[in-house]
Amino acid sequence: MTTGTAEAGARGAADTRTRLLDTALRLFTEHGVEGTSLQMIADALGVTKAAVYYHFKAKDEITEAVTEPALRELDAIVTEASKQRRRGAQIDHLLAGFIDLVVRHRALVALFSSDPGVARAVEKSIHGSEDFKQGLLGLLCGDNPDTAAMVTAHVALAGLAMAGGSPAMAALDDETLREALLEVGRRLLGRPRHRTA
Repeated sequence: MTTGTAEAGARGAADTRTRLLDTALRLFTEHGVEGTSLQMIADALGVTKAAVYYHFKAKDEITEAVTEPALRELDAIVTEASKQRRRGAQIDHLLAGFIDLVVRHRALVALFSSDPGVARAVEKSIHGSEDFKQGLLGLLCGDNPDTAAMVTAHVALAGLAMAGGSPAMAALDDETLREALLEVGRRLLGRPRHRTA
C-alpha cells in the first residue's frame, strides 16, 4: 500500500467515524440511548453492523465518544478561565465559554440532562477528574464557599444547560440564545452587566 493510499484510507475511516458519531447523536436525540441499537445506527449510515463494530465494540463506547469533544472543550474553558488574573474575569470567561459550548452543542446538551445513558457517559468521563470538578466549582464559588454559593453555582450551570438545550428554545438563533443565556447567567452569579460603549 502506498503512502497516498494509506492516508486516503485513514481519512476515509475518520470520515466514517465522524458520520457514525453524528448519526448516533441524531438517533440518541430521537430515541434516547437505550432506544437506539447498533443496528439502527448501521441502517441509518447505510453500512453493516460489522462496520459499526470496526469503530466501536459497544454502544457505551459510542455514547462516550459522542460526549467527549464537548467535555474536552469544557475542560479547556476551565483551564483558560483559571489563567485570568482577576476573579471576576475568571467567572466571566467561564460563563461565556460555557454558554458558547451550550449553544454550539444544543442537541448534546439536551441529552446531558435528559438521557440516563448520556448522563452515565458524562459521569464516567469526569468521575476520576476531581481536579476538573474542583476547578469548575472553585472558579464560580471561590475559596471556602458556603452552601448557598455551591447551590447557586450548580443551579446556574444546570439551568443554563437545560434552557439552552430545551426544545422550547429551538426556534431561537444562536446569537439571541447566547445573549439571553449570558444575561441570565450573570444575574444568577451576581455579575454586573457588561457596559457597551
